[in-house]
Amino acid sequence: MNLLDLLFFFFSSLAAGGGLLMVVSKHPVPAALFMILSLVGVASLFVLLEAFFLAILQILVYAGAVMVLFLFIIMLLDVGPDGGKASKIRILSGFAGAVAVGLIIVLLLHFSQQSGFGLSSNAWPEINADSFVNGSNLTFSTSVKNFGYGLFTKYMLPLQVAGFLLLAAMVGVIILSKKFRIKKP
Repeated sequence: MNLLDLLFFFFSSLAAGGGLLMVVSKHPVPAALFMILSLVGVASLFVLLEAFFLAILQILVYAGAVMVLFLFIIMLLDVGPDGGKASKIRILSGFAGAVAVGLIIVLLLHFSQQSGFGLSSNAWPEINADSFVNGSNLTFSTSVKNFGYGLFTKYMLPLQVAGFLLLAAMVGVIILSKKFRIKKP
C-alpha cells in the first residue's frame, strides 16, 4: 500500500465520516460544520484525481459560499436544538431514510450483478488534456477550457435552474423569518 492509497482512505473516511456526523448531529450549526468537513474531504479526493479546478470550486463554492448561505438561513430562522423534536416528523424521516438506504442497496446489487464487477483495463481510455470538446461529445479532461465549454453549453439549463432554486430558497427564508406585528387601533 503506497502513500496515495493511504491518502485516499484517509480523505474518503473524512468525507464519509463528516457526512455521517452531519446526519446524526442534533444541532443545525454543528451539522453544517460537519458538512463543511465532508466537502473538504471530497475536495481532497479531487486533488488526488488531479482535478484541481474542481477541488478549488468545491472549496470556494460549496464549502465557502453555499455553507455560509446555509448558516445564514439557520441563524435567520433561529432553529435551535428543539427545532425537530416532533415525534411524527422523526418517525417519518426515519422511515424515509430506511427506504432510501434500502433502495440504494437494491440498486447497487442490481447493477453489480449486471456488470459483474469486471472492469477492463481500457475502461478509462487516455485522452489528451488539450483535446477539444466536439458537439455533444464531452470527453474527460483536466483542462479548464473543456470544463467551461461543457458547463456553459450542454449543462447551461441545470446550472441556471440550480441558481434559480437557490435564489427562491433565500427569498422564501427571508419572507418566513419576518415577524409581522398586528397593529392595535
